[in-house]
Amino acid sequence: MERWVLSPLPRREGLENTKLTNGPHLDESRPTIASPQKNSSMYQLRLTLPTPAENVALDEALLEACEAGQLAGGVLRLWESPEYFVVLGRSSDPQVQVDLAACRRKGVPVLRRVSGGGTVLAGPGCLMYAVVLEYETLPHLRAVDAAHRYVLERIAAALALQVPGVAHAGISDLAIGGKNASVRKISGNALRAKRYHFLYHGTLLYDFALDRIGQLLATPTRVPTYRQDRAHGEFVTNLPLDRDEIEQALIQAWDARQPLADWPCERVAELVATKYTRQDVG
Repeated sequence: MERWVLSPLPRREGLENTKLTNGPHLDESRPTIASPQKNSSMYQLRLTLPTPAENVALDEALLEACEAGQLAGGVLRLWESPEYFVVLGRSSDPQVQVDLAACRRKGVPVLRRVSGGGTVLAGPGCLMYAVVLEYETLPHLRAVDAAHRYVLERIAAALALQVPGVAHAGISDLAIGGKNASVRKISGNALRAKRYHFLYHGTLLYDFALDRIGQLLATPTRVPTYRQDRAHGEFVTNLPLDRDEIEQALIQAWDARQPLADWPCERVAELVATKYTRQDVG
């Protein structure tokens, strides 16, 4: 697997060179940035870093870079971890939602991300995506329920072209199937809002070892009605697509045609050192 070395973020001509330290410094007024033309596409970053901590940190760093004025026009990131790890929501209780003893026995890291939502197990066969969007062009998405609908219905429509029946389910899930007990979850998602942008990210199961979910995670304390008290193994399923097909559907859905070469690697390294390697989640 290709490994990426964290190196300084080069200056991009036309973009404000705001240094990211403990967080982006924002003036009272919005930063002046070089915005792409309205008909230009979103940035695309297909990048998996070597460790779970680096990968979780990169989503946060992309949001910060957009908020600080270093990236304009939004970004879609796609990645997949070669190892299993658990990711808690911002306020999730690991003692309740995770089998910590099983994770320790199996050597599965447990991290806490910047966004809300529930706990997920990531790993091979689970494509991870993240989009950072700007409120200026989409002001109605400041309402959280509207943001969920906007992102998930867009992704569902793209996937349904190949797999009919994919739809937004519950608050922040994607599911496939007919009605009642035949509806099964394929994606869990979460959101983190800043002043000018928001990060929306989630999972898409396509070739995941589903039995591992029940081995490492407890049943959530808050579940959607459509779950109908089903155990993990009866509730989740894999999309009948391969990774490339899912990635191409997402790229087309978001019109993410501009490769992002200058990702915020310095901030990723800082977040890993100061936050993600120091987390005590139980």
